[in-house]
Formats: sequence, C-alpha cells, structure tokens
Amino acid sequence: MIYLITGGERSGKSSYAENLAKELSASPMYVATARKWDDDFQKRIDRHQQDRDERWINIENEKHLGEIDFSGKVAVVDCVTLWLTNFFVDTKNDVQASLEQAKAEFDKIANQLDATIIIITNEIGMGVHADTHIGRKFTELQGWMNQYLAKNADEVVLMVSGIPVKIKGQ
Repeated sequence: MIYLITGGERSGKSSYAENLAKELSASPMYVATARKWDDDFQKRIDRHQQDRDERWINIENEKHLGEIDFSGKVAVVDCVTLWLTNFFVDTKNDVQASLEQAKAEFDKIANQLDATIIIITNEIGMGVHADTHIGRKFTELQGWMNQYLAKNADEVVLMVSGIPVKIKGQ
C-alpha cells in the first residue's frame, strides 16, 4: 500500500503521516531524505528526531531508497522535496535526469512485499511563483514527480490547514 500525503508548508502533512504510521504499526520506520546542508539544518533534523519516540526505526537515506528493505514494514518517507533537491543538486539542476533517477528509485520500492509506504511531499507549485529560473525548474521537477507518485499511489491525501482531504483511494 502506498499513501501519498501532499499539501503546502506547515499544512499538517508530517503529523498526519506519522499518526497514520503509528496506527498501522507498533514500530514504524521513518526514512529521512534530508541532506545535512549546514548547522541550522542539523538542528532542524535533531528537533524532528527528538519528536519521535522509541517506537520508531530511524533511517537516513538522501537518495537511494531502493537500498532500503521496506518488506513487511510501515514506513514514512519524509520528504520528496528534500529528496528531489539532492538529485537536482547532484545533476547540476538537470530536471530530466533528476526526474528519471527519482522515478527509478521510487519504482524499486513501489512493489516491496507487504510494505506500507507513506510518502510526504509538498505542493510547491500552489504557492508563490519562484523568482529564479532554477526555482522554476525545480518547481517543474517537483510537480512532475508528484504526478508520478500520485498516479502510482493507492491513496492520496491533500492536507489543508491541518485537515486531511482524501483525493484518491478508498
């Protein structure tokens, strides 16, 4: 089962995803895709880790989600935006190469046995128009990847002001 949880910044995506994972498993997995860019970002990562209790299995993986064995587990992947940023930076802002690499990694995890994967993403294209050419390119990348994920997800939930709105699934 693949869930896609999407919405704007601070819309309640992570809380919803984590609560869902805890409902589905006594020991859910948390997959952090963030790259540690600087000390401020490390503090953000530390804060997020402290918010999760001992029930969680924490894994950090910047790009290669296909290396993780999700079989038989409930996992939260947080988040697509940071994950795509890693591809985007490493390909020198090549949208097509980033999209192909990210799709390939997703495809590796999409059919793991008895796995429930809850993926968190952002709807950055619904916000302010990016000021820079690179920002607009990244917004395109994020939008195309979100479409791919939503197409392949069993259930898609849009978070609006902390309220989950189911847009695909049961």
